[in-house]
Amino acid sequence: MEHQTPVQQIITTLKQDLPTLFEKDIDYNIYSQDIYFQDPISKFKYKFNYRIIFWTLRFHGKLFFTQLFFDLHEAEQSAENIILAKWTVRGVLRLPWKAKILFNGYSTYKINQDNLIYEHIDTWDRKPGEILRQFLPQK
Repeated sequence: MEHQTPVQQIITTLKQDLPTLFEKDIDYNIYSQDIYFQDPISKFKYKFNYRIIFWTLRFHGKLFFTQLFFDLHEAEQSAENIILAKWTVRGVLRLPWKAKILFNGYSTYKINQDNLIYEHIDTWDRKPGEILRQFLPQK
């Protein structure tokens, strides 16, 4: 097996973890203790809180959706200590009208000198309110 750089090892882990994040837990060994996370609806720091967000995603995914997918399109090094992951979230809500959810986004991961992710910023292609409107019955 060819030798991977620390950044390549992180990318390999992300490629394994992200597509199944709604079904099973991720590998937290690639994240720093003081990781900072931000998306359009939340921001927080520390690995404990980071673990909670993934538990919450799985819990709410099983509770509110009959189908829920995280499609990872690419994960690659975009600068010396930055990884960019492009993805789509899609699913079917557990509602009589089977509302579908779909939005795209990208995650920017920054890596520190210990080769751990210390910052994870998610950017979505639409505002949270637009995503929530997908839940309403379509006229």
